[in-house]
Amino acid sequence: MADHQEASVTLPSTAASVSAARRYVSTVLAEWGLPGDTDAADTVRLIVSELATNAVQHTLGQSPTFTVDVELERDEQLRIGVTDSHPRYPKRLPAAVAQDNGRGMVIVRSLTAECGGRLSVAPTAEGGKTVWISLPWITGLNGSASRPGTVC
Repeated sequence: MADHQEASVTLPSTAASVSAARRYVSTVLAEWGLPGDTDAADTVRLIVSELATNAVQHTLGQSPTFTVDVELERDEQLRIGVTDSHPRYPKRLPAAVAQDNGRGMVIVRSLTAECGGRLSVAPTAEGGKTVWISLPWITGLNGSASRPGTVC
């Protein structure tokens, strides 16, 4: 596998794009060795869903599109970023019992930490932001190339 692999897709900020983002990342990761029927793939799909949902719902119409970037560095680190053009960073909201939404970033932070990863937010040159998650990517036992890569 190459030292650095990357893929990117830009989607309209619509509800239908959340599932498109999830499918896109799942397809890319399958090409890179992470089968879609694993717990790790489920975790990544949930993280992507939450980040894409935030890019659609919380940009208040100021971001007509969002971009999903997927990077794999030296078969060691998986990075996924979701970029929108809204300048406001995600907020951690209190998890009120009657609250129907607002828990997405809590879920993303929890899953990312559980996998030994980290979450960061970086401004873009255009005034928006990218929410990045980094997760360890572990190749098969004894370095065997026949074993698929995994996260978590």
